[in-house]
Amino acid sequence: METNHAHGKGSSCCHAPEEKSGHRIDYITWGSLVIIAVTMMLYALNPQWQKLAMFAHAQIDLLTEMSWGVALGLLSVGLMNKIPREYFTAIMGRGDTPGDIVKAAIAGVILDMCNHGILVVAGKLYERGLSTAQVLAFLISSPWNSLSLTFILIALIGLKWTLLFTLASMVIAIISGLVFQVLTKRGVLPENPNTAPLMDGFDIRADARARLKGFKFTKEWFTSVAIDGWRDGKMIVRWILFGAIAAAAIRAFVPTDFVTQWFGPTIVGLLITLGAATIIEICSEGSAPIAAEIINSANAPGNGFAFLMAGVATDYTEILVVREFTKSWKIALFLPLITVPQIIVIGALMN
Repeated sequence: METNHAHGKGSSCCHAPEEKSGHRIDYITWGSLVIIAVTMMLYALNPQWQKLAMFAHAQIDLLTEMSWGVALGLLSVGLMNKIPREYFTAIMGRGDTPGDIVKAAIAGVILDMCNHGILVVAGKLYERGLSTAQVLAFLISSPWNSLSLTFILIALIGLKWTLLFTLASMVIAIISGLVFQVLTKRGVLPENPNTAPLMDGFDIRADARARLKGFKFTKEWFTSVAIDGWRDGKMIVRWILFGAIAAAAIRAFVPTDFVTQWFGPTIVGLLITLGAATIIEICSEGSAPIAAEIINSANAPGNGFAFLMAGVATDYTEILVVREFTKSWKIALFLPLITVPQIIVIGALMN
């Protein structure tokens, strides 16, 4: 099977920056590892320091809970890299029917990538001619609904809430996509000027059969899956480390009554959570443990859901990048205008 990737080396803004002469230091990964190592060393030297002990144990608990999810996530990333990119383009359709919106939302859930890296893919899909409605449905459903984060969230908050979060985010993505579709047809929002007809005569089943005819599972194939999974999954690991430290700090140093009071299961707490998520610039993999901490400490599942969804709905980076690839401030600003009310309603119902 083909091993072309949906994003090239260094194309994701979640990857560590690169220079022509070599790699720059990944401050997020190494900084997180240093903090974890120093914490464990200080805890070993002085286990009686209560706050430090809480911080160390919280890190250990979070990283242990997420470890199996990370492993499965890296495997899924490596396997998905074997799927040819043109398959996704052919399956998603022209974007002028509700079914195409649903397919775009499903594709967003399947694609394993963080909320910053997904922007690169969304921009490329827009450039290739997918409708604005499809691209935004894809973008809204994708950031934390990746396979790796699904496994991690199951470990952190349980299967029931993970499935409910996934379903609710897909509902928001589909409703938003349909609204964008109507607004585009009525001329309120501009159409994608890159729209082009689908490839004629492309048969996915025939192409897949031809590719699989001589395919064999070899040691080299499994090795490439592992290498691809680690290479593309490093951006997930770095933000998971960062998010685990942030969540452990909240658990250890922020009083439970403060979290309950300000991020509790109320409309005010929900709005404060949305505001905090808008300001905090963090990748979706890093936001997952923080969202789990809000759910567990404040007993506010709707706020945790809002924190995860706000990464695409209100984050200034997302809005600026959407404006960049669509060349339309109207489309970019309609993103939070359409999604935020839905997030508030669903979050309130969850609480």
